[in-house]
Amino acid sequence: MKEVLRELSEWSARGDDIALATVVAARRSAPRPPGAKLAISESGEIAGGVSGGCVEGAVVEIAHRVLAGSPPELQSFGIADADAWEVGLPCGGEIDVWIQRYEPGRFEQLARSDGRATEITMLEGANPGAKLLVEADGARSGSLGAPELDDEAVRVGAELLWTESCERRGSLFFDVTAPAPRLIVFGAVDIAAPLCTLARTAGFRPYVVDPRARFARAERFPDAERVVAAWPHEAFAALGGIDRATSIVVLTHDPKLDDAALQIALRSPSRFVGAMGSRRAQERRRERLLGAGVTEDELARLAAPLGLDLGGITAGETALSVLAEVVAARHGHEGGRLSQARGRIHEVAA
Repeated sequence: MKEVLRELSEWSARGDDIALATVVAARRSAPRPPGAKLAISESGEIAGGVSGGCVEGAVVEIAHRVLAGSPPELQSFGIADADAWEVGLPCGGEIDVWIQRYEPGRFEQLARSDGRATEITMLEGANPGAKLLVEADGARSGSLGAPELDDEAVRVGAELLWTESCERRGSLFFDVTAPAPRLIVFGAVDIAAPLCTLARTAGFRPYVVDPRARFARAERFPDAERVVAAWPHEAFAALGGIDRATSIVVLTHDPKLDDAALQIALRSPSRFVGAMGSRRAQERRRERLLGAGVTEDELARLAAPLGLDLGGITAGETALSVLAEVVAARHGHEGGRLSQARGRIHEVAA
């Protein structure tokens, strides 16, 4: 949704009717993932895209039918290998696209304000176009037409809020809007700056935390969203707490700093917790944390030594290793070499 918000505002402000097309499923090497949007104004302007140019023309034709009064449509498109090559893919794919009249609502408001929500749309069945909205605080609005269906959809939608993935499941499409995931870097050390730069490029909002004010200076970390000079309990509170979309990495090698951060992080709902240090240092850290009351189950969450084995030794290479593991964890992957993997490289919702 976010990729077309500006145009939706401009067109709505001048009174245009608007159609909105959404990729609801993608198979093989489809150019755009589920959730990708194409907005079409009644005057023929377009924003966003559903295929990189392969099927946009056909989608625009359907959009004008919808704007003329036809009901929403669900269409499947096969993308020929030659067309896929034109947009930079080695082979074609298939996409399902839902085209409807755009109506401003709460989902758009949340997308604009970096909120977190799932909008569930019925694509087929008794009530095509029916919508149900699930917000991060549990609030819900709308209905798919049956209480039992609503309850099950809310359960799935609430979980997808935190996976941040848009999916089609049967006759329902789950469209997720969420803020960029946070990466909290504990330790204003040499690799923190390149780590923030890489994280920003990868779509994270990086934060640096260190109680040592002489190190925790904003000018040292220009790509950090914020630099907080405070102890972990104060810093995490200042950053609004820790949620399921937050990853935390501990880079210092000082037990009194590391342990204070890890005791909070390992007991939080964070997506990922990792810590730098040698294997010998990890054993000593483990003993200290157990002595401080951290349980075995909580310790099992700790990725340490932190990072994927890339063989690098510079600060930039180490930062890349760290971020690689964070990204792999975000997507539920181990982070191995693609040349040694089996199955499809990109698993997308079918």
